[in-house]
Amino acid sequence: MHIEQIIWNEGTGWLPAQRKLAESAQLVLLFGAPELIARHNTFQDIKKIYPGAYVFGCSTSGNIYRSQILDDTLVATAVRFEYSRVAVAHIVRSESSFSAGRDLARALPHEELTHVLVLSDGLNVNGNEFMKGLLAELPAQVAVTGGLAGDGKGFEKTFVISNQVTDSHMVAALGLYGQRLKVAYSSQGGWDAFGPERLVTRSRGNVLYEMDGRSALELYKLYLGDLAENLPAAGMRFPLNLRSREGDTSVIRTVLGINDDGGLVFGGDIPEGTYVRLMKANYDRLIHGAHSAAEDCRRAVGKAELALLISCTARRYVLKQRTEEEVEAVQQVFDQDTVLTGFYSFGEICPHGVGGPAEFHNQSMTITTLTEE
Repeated sequence: MHIEQIIWNEGTGWLPAQRKLAESAQLVLLFGAPELIARHNTFQDIKKIYPGAYVFGCSTSGNIYRSQILDDTLVATAVRFEYSRVAVAHIVRSESSFSAGRDLARALPHEELTHVLVLSDGLNVNGNEFMKGLLAELPAQVAVTGGLAGDGKGFEKTFVISNQVTDSHMVAALGLYGQRLKVAYSSQGGWDAFGPERLVTRSRGNVLYEMDGRSALELYKLYLGDLAENLPAAGMRFPLNLRSREGDTSVIRTVLGINDDGGLVFGGDIPEGTYVRLMKANYDRLIHGAHSAAEDCRRAVGKAELALLISCTARRYVLKQRTEEEVEAVQQVFDQDTVLTGFYSFGEICPHGVGGPAEFHNQSMTITTLTEE
């Protein structure tokens, strides 16, 4: 596998000017600020540089370039595989999130499919329903990782790009094929639980109304104290840990807003009958969580040539000036030759463990590594 990266910003254009993979790249992973991804000439610029490559990417809440986090930029990672091949598919403005996932899976060739990377609009897709549709049609042995596009702190419009198509209501998939391609993945959090575990007694989709028969909003205000004045933004610092039954693995859900009827809107479904518990930030554990996710990948396949990092926007909101420490923690685990790329997202997609089904996460650092043998 051969990899190179180029960066665009307003002052310099695309750098570096010398590109060894210009004629031979098969894939370009493209991440950037929403207004830059949406520009009509962004795709044309990339195709001029890498005319034979599939372009696959999205808008972000920050771009990961090696151990740096960059705003107001485009980061393009070009890849030429030695033994593997890729295919891309996309669905625009589907009738439902479930059908978007189902139709997307059907659009990818399944023969020799090794792994699927997915990118989704971050504001108009129900991540849980999307994953249900996707997994209903993909071969059971094929793992899925990916994330939802971001748009900084705007929560207004996100974009996905799949070759020449860029849209704010789109989901896209990158199929990776070949027996010599080794893929590892992991998703870790790093939040501390506090307060009692509570039963979800009234909810609808991703809107939570009651826990233990009491108003979820009022319970949030009770625990947040003075910070409750900054809801829903303050909710990023206090996500919910969600599990179905005793002993089940858990996922984290982030507060995104408050409905007019007092319901708390989360980044994923909060089903009735599940158990939830408030979480709070532990800065060192968040960084250690990123480190642990990298270690999981290294243990699974050894070296990594390319590492795709998708971390939640809320982690950046909480970590602030310490955010680069979580990316640096990942870089320390891998060889210096491992190329890091990725972005800050509105949601992450990854199985809990090898062989398990992919799930929709919030507030996690999700890593996918690719290596050819």
